[in-house]
Amino acid sequence: MAPRRRTAAAVLALTGLLLFLSSPAAAAAEDGELRMKHSGDGYHYNSTLAHILVEYASAVYTSDLTSLLTWTCPRCEGHTKGFEMIEIIVDVERCLQAFVGVAPDPRSIIIAFRGTQEHSASNWIEDLFWKQLDVTYPGMPDAMVHHGFYSAYYNTTLRHEILKSVRWAWKTYGRLPINVVGHSMGGALASFCALDLSVKYGSHAVELITFGQPRVGNPAFAAYFSEQVPRTIRVTHENDIVPHLPPYFYYLGQWTYHHFAREVWLHETVVGNVVTKNETVCDCTGEDPTCSRSVYGRSVADHLEYYGVTLHADSRGTCQFVIGTSNSADGDIVQVDGTIILSRYPQEQHSLASI
Repeated sequence: MAPRRRTAAAVLALTGLLLFLSSPAAAAAEDGELRMKHSGDGYHYNSTLAHILVEYASAVYTSDLTSLLTWTCPRCEGHTKGFEMIEIIVDVERCLQAFVGVAPDPRSIIIAFRGTQEHSASNWIEDLFWKQLDVTYPGMPDAMVHHGFYSAYYNTTLRHEILKSVRWAWKTYGRLPINVVGHSMGGALASFCALDLSVKYGSHAVELITFGQPRVGNPAFAAYFSEQVPRTIRVTHENDIVPHLPPYFYYLGQWTYHHFAREVWLHETVVGNVVTKNETVCDCTGEDPTCSRSVYGRSVADHLEYYGVTLHADSRGTCQFVIGTSNSADGDIVQVDGTIILSRYPQEQHSLASI
């Protein structure tokens, strides 16, 4: 059997296991299901904002770093025109990519994280079935998180460079609010980034919106996250498989993965010949059984498109980048510990004290 077919077969088999253990019928019968209290500040889902920010979540998949730095890539149009790039960070070894810049509308700092490459999505999804809670979040003895997602943000150059760029942007443009976005695994990294920034600078300064992100921690972490980052929207789409992973088992208590709130579920309803597109705002538990958990969630295609916007890489292979020769005229290029950093501003200007 060809490798691709073996992977597909494995995904289907594992999906069957997930469906057996966490089906919609089972969800409806979960009398002992965890119900957490979440603090809130009256933050509401803004559909217009979501349609804008999903375009940044798409643009960060661009492999032509020259066009991304100068914001001339095919995905750098539409609602994102006028965006001013500050810095692109690419961890080549781990295939991670993020950027920081300033948007004209909404006037804010945008931090965007790329997710898994399209052509490795099946393997990554298969691997997510077996991910364990394997690290305690610092300062929260009961809060457990996924080590891989946690490390990809906290233990790489990404965090260091993003914090420097935020400080540079505040010094240059004033104390703008911050919008953190990401799709798939990029949504997981965006979540840790938003939490990091909220703890450092206050929850009033940070908004988070993710698309098709997996679960990243247990119920204790989800409750802590919702308190620290109340201005959060987690968008899911129809039968997207990734928001169902790693699996949620209510009977495991604090030893299961658990989403944080608030979910917005994009789905269609068909009555006769009329198709209605719905944007359902879910409850504040993070695991609303009437939203994406009401379906089996086994579609990769639904994972790769949100609001009609493509959310996957534009290059073949697992991790490819292109840097044109014209970059030297547009900004600095440096390499730090296997990470490529492209900046529109001289790197020495990023050596700023905390503000």
